[in-house]
Amino acid sequence: MASNKTPAGPRAGAKNATKTCPWSDLDEAGTGLSVDSFITTQMSRVGNALRRSITLPYAEKFGLTVAEWRMLSVLAEAKRLPFAELVAQSATDKSLVSRALRLLESRGLVQLEAQPGAPRKGLVCHIMSDGLALYEQAMPIARQRQAAMLHVLTREERQVMYRVLKKLHRHCLQGDDGTLES
Repeated sequence: MASNKTPAGPRAGAKNATKTCPWSDLDEAGTGLSVDSFITTQMSRVGNALRRSITLPYAEKFGLTVAEWRMLSVLAEAKRLPFAELVAQSATDKSLVSRALRLLESRGLVQLEAQPGAPRKGLVCHIMSDGLALYEQAMPIARQRQAAMLHVLTREERQVMYRVLKKLHRHCLQGDDGTLES
Protein backbone atom coordinates (compact mmCIF):
# COMPACT_ATOMS: atom_id res chain seq x y z
CA MET A 1 0.00 0.00 0.00
CA ALA A 2 1.44 3.36 -1.03
CA SER A 3 1.85 6.14 1.49
CA ASN A 4 0.38 9.58 0.85
CA LYS A 5 3.36 11.16 2.59
CA THR A 6 6.08 12.71 0.51
CA PRO A 7 9.48 11.45 1.58
CA ALA A 8 11.27 14.11 3.59
CA GLY A 9 14.72 14.63 2.16
CA PRO A 10 17.50 16.77 3.57
CA ARG A 11 16.12 19.92 1.94
CA ALA A 12 12.65 19.37 3.44
CA GLY A 13 14.17 19.06 6.91
CA ALA A 14 16.14 22.26 6.42
CA LYS A 15 13.00 24.08 5.28
CA ASN A 16 11.06 22.90 8.36
CA ALA A 17 13.94 23.84 10.68
CA THR A 18 13.94 27.35 9.23
CA LYS A 19 10.20 27.71 9.87
CA THR A 20 10.43 26.43 13.45
CA CYS A 21 13.65 28.20 14.47
CA PRO A 22 13.11 31.88 15.33
CA TRP A 23 16.87 32.40 15.01
CA SER A 24 17.20 31.26 11.38
CA ASP A 25 16.55 34.55 9.62
CA LEU A 26 17.25 36.85 12.56
CA ASP A 27 18.05 40.49 11.81
CA GLU A 28 20.46 42.52 13.97
CA ALA A 29 17.57 44.23 15.78
CA GLY A 30 16.11 40.89 16.88
CA THR A 31 12.79 41.74 15.26
CA GLY A 32 10.13 39.23 16.19
CA LEU A 33 12.05 37.56 19.03
CA SER A 34 9.86 36.80 22.01
CA VAL A 35 11.28 36.42 25.50
CA ASP A 36 10.62 32.71 25.11
CA SER A 37 13.03 32.55 22.14
CA PHE A 38 15.81 34.63 23.75
CA ILE A 39 19.08 32.70 23.90
CA THR A 40 19.29 33.51 27.63
CA THR A 41 15.85 31.98 28.24
CA GLN A 42 16.68 28.86 26.25
CA MET A 43 20.08 28.41 27.94
CA SER A 44 18.53 28.88 31.41
CA ARG A 45 15.85 26.29 30.69
CA VAL A 46 18.35 23.76 29.42
CA GLY A 47 20.79 24.45 32.27
CA ASN A 48 18.07 24.07 34.90
CA ALA A 49 16.73 20.90 33.29
CA LEU A 50 20.22 19.40 33.08
CA ARG A 51 20.90 20.20 36.74
CA ARG A 52 17.60 18.59 37.80
CA SER A 53 17.92 15.49 35.63
CA ILE A 54 21.68 14.86 35.73
CA THR A 55 23.44 16.53 38.65
CA LEU A 56 20.81 16.65 41.39
CA PRO A 57 20.26 12.87 41.59
CA TYR A 58 23.92 12.01 42.17
CA ALA A 59 24.56 15.04 44.38
CA GLU A 60 21.63 14.05 46.60
CA LYS A 61 22.81 10.42 46.62
CA PHE A 62 25.97 11.65 48.35
CA GLY A 63 24.13 14.09 50.64
CA LEU A 64 25.15 17.20 48.72
CA THR A 65 23.36 20.11 47.12
CA VAL A 66 24.30 20.96 43.53
CA ALA A 67 26.27 23.99 44.82
CA GLU A 68 28.13 21.85 47.36
CA TRP A 69 28.97 19.31 44.65
CA ARG A 70 30.26 22.08 42.41
CA MET A 71 32.53 23.47 45.18
CA LEU A 72 33.73 20.01 46.17
CA SER A 73 34.54 19.03 42.58
CA VAL A 74 36.41 22.26 41.81
CA LEU A 75 38.42 21.92 45.03
CA ALA A 76 39.10 18.23 44.39
CA GLU A 77 40.77 19.10 41.12
CA ALA A 78 42.67 22.11 42.49
CA LYS A 79 43.23 20.85 46.08
CA ARG A 80 43.60 24.44 47.32
CA LEU A 81 42.14 27.72 46.05
CA PRO A 82 41.66 31.24 47.30
CA PHE A 83 37.96 32.02 47.81
CA ALA A 84 37.83 34.49 44.90
CA GLU A 85 39.36 31.94 42.53
CA LEU A 86 36.86 29.29 43.67
CA VAL A 87 34.03 31.72 42.91
CA ALA A 88 35.47 32.35 39.44
CA GLN A 89 36.17 28.70 38.60
CA SER A 90 32.80 27.49 39.84
CA ALA A 91 30.94 30.28 37.98
CA THR A 92 28.77 30.67 41.07
CA ASP A 93 27.53 33.63 43.08
CA LYS A 94 29.79 34.57 46.03
CA SER A 95 27.05 34.18 48.62
CA LEU A 96 26.13 30.72 47.34
CA VAL A 97 29.80 29.69 47.36
CA SER A 98 30.15 30.97 50.92
CA ARG A 99 27.07 29.08 52.16
CA ALA A 100 28.10 25.87 50.40
CA LEU A 101 31.64 26.08 51.79
CA ARG A 102 30.40 26.62 55.35
CA LEU A 103 28.19 23.52 55.06
CA LEU A 104 31.04 21.47 53.57
CA GLU A 105 33.34 22.72 56.32
CA SER A 106 30.84 21.73 59.03
CA ARG A 107 30.92 18.17 57.60
CA GLY A 108 34.74 18.08 57.59
CA LEU A 109 34.93 17.91 53.80
CA VAL A 110 36.75 21.21 53.27
CA GLN A 111 38.82 23.54 55.42
CA LEU A 112 38.69 27.32 55.25
CA GLU A 113 41.51 29.41 56.60
CA ALA A 114 42.28 33.09 56.55
CA GLN A 115 44.89 34.11 54.05
CA PRO A 116 47.54 36.11 55.90
CA GLY A 117 47.68 39.74 54.80
CA ALA A 118 44.76 39.32 52.40
CA PRO A 119 41.93 41.83 52.10
CA ARG A 120 38.44 41.08 53.37
CA LYS A 121 37.19 37.61 52.37
CA GLY A 122 40.83 36.53 52.07
CA LEU A 123 40.03 32.86 52.60
CA VAL A 124 41.90 29.89 51.24
CA CYS A 125 39.84 26.75 50.69
CA HIS A 126 41.35 23.25 50.99
CA ILE A 127 39.75 19.91 50.31
CA MET A 128 40.08 17.47 53.20
CA SER A 129 40.69 13.71 52.84
CA ASP A 130 37.00 12.93 53.54
CA GLY A 131 35.99 15.46 50.88
CA LEU A 132 38.38 13.91 48.37
CA ALA A 133 37.07 10.42 49.20
CA LEU A 134 33.47 11.58 48.65
CA TYR A 135 34.45 13.22 45.36
CA GLU A 136 36.17 10.00 44.21
CA GLN A 137 33.00 8.02 44.97
CA ALA A 138 30.70 10.48 43.20
CA MET A 139 32.81 11.35 40.16
CA PRO A 140 32.41 8.06 38.24
CA ILE A 141 28.63 8.39 38.56
CA ALA A 142 28.81 12.05 37.52
CA ARG A 143 30.89 11.21 34.46
CA GLN A 144 28.53 8.40 33.45
CA ARG A 145 25.42 10.59 33.78
CA GLN A 146 27.05 13.42 31.84
CA ALA A 147 28.16 11.01 29.10
CA ALA A 148 24.68 9.49 28.88
CA MET A 149 23.16 12.92 28.23
CA LEU A 150 25.85 13.83 25.70
CA HIS A 151 25.16 10.58 23.86
CA VAL A 152 21.64 11.82 23.14
CA LEU A 153 23.46 13.87 20.50
CA THR A 154 25.37 12.51 17.54
CA ARG A 155 29.15 12.80 17.53
CA GLU A 156 28.90 15.71 15.09
CA GLU A 157 26.25 17.47 17.20
CA ARG A 158 28.45 17.12 20.29
CA GLN A 159 31.41 18.63 18.45
CA VAL A 160 29.32 21.54 17.13
CA MET A 161 27.70 22.16 20.52
CA TYR A 162 31.07 22.19 22.29
CA ARG A 163 32.51 24.68 19.79
CA VAL A 164 29.39 26.87 19.91
CA LEU A 165 29.30 26.99 23.71
CA LYS A 166 33.02 27.86 23.84
CA LYS A 167 32.51 30.59 21.22
CA LEU A 168 29.56 32.13 23.08
CA HIS A 169 31.49 32.04 26.35
CA ARG A 170 34.53 33.75 24.78
CA HIS A 171 32.27 36.41 23.28
CA CYS A 172 30.60 37.06 26.65
CA LEU A 173 34.03 37.53 28.26
CA GLN A 174 35.05 40.16 25.71
CA GLY A 175 34.64 43.83 26.52
CA ASP A 176 33.08 46.33 24.12
CA ASP A 177 36.44 46.85 22.45
CA GLY A 178 36.86 43.12 21.74
CA THR A 179 39.49 42.51 24.42
CA LEU A 180 39.03 39.98 27.17
CA GLU A 181 37.81 41.34 30.49
CA SER A 182 39.98 40.66 33.50
